[in-house]
Amino acid sequence: MSGFNKGIHKVELAVKWDPSPPGQPPTDLDIVAATYPASAPYGDPAYVVHFDSRSPDGTIYLNRDSVDGRGFGWDEVMTMELDRLDERYARVVAGVVIQQRTGRRTFAGVLNPAFRLREGYTVLAGDQFGTVLGATAATLAEFVRDGSGEWVLVPGVHGYDTDPDGFVRAMGESRDSAPRDS
Repeated sequence: MSGFNKGIHKVELAVKWDPSPPGQPPTDLDIVAATYPASAPYGDPAYVVHFDSRSPDGTIYLNRDSVDGRGFGWDEVMTMELDRLDERYARVVAGVVIQQRTGRRTFAGVLNPAFRLREGYTVLAGDQFGTVLGATAATLAEFVRDGSGEWVLVPGVHGYDTDPDGFVRAMGESRDSAPRDS
């Protein structure tokens, strides 16, 4: 029954982790989202949203940012209003990168990392990064427009061994050609 697909409209990506042990440098995970036009759904993004930024049209924004995992509940939260994105955009990739300022750190060195992707009260995906422990960054969700123009989720956690700038480049690659860790 085509025509009844409501697609995905507004999602929230939340990430949490525990602070580093006393005497250790802080652990800083950052949510990153990259938006791609229909004319070039792979390669360089039209724009990237991360700490200290938001999408030009206000449809993708960071609600909460943490530099050390301190606090209760979800440490970083990003909202993506996919249904408000202009029709010229066909793909949005969201993920997490570990800041590497104090030396190389992978998900194996992050205490109790987890993420949750939900639309309203419905959890669409969630994980504890167990499949990408050797990675320094991971894509967590890919959203693409289907034939009717509705947004659908392409689930999957994919790890990368790269710095924040390299991660943005990796997000633009096709999953079939992207080099991955684990």
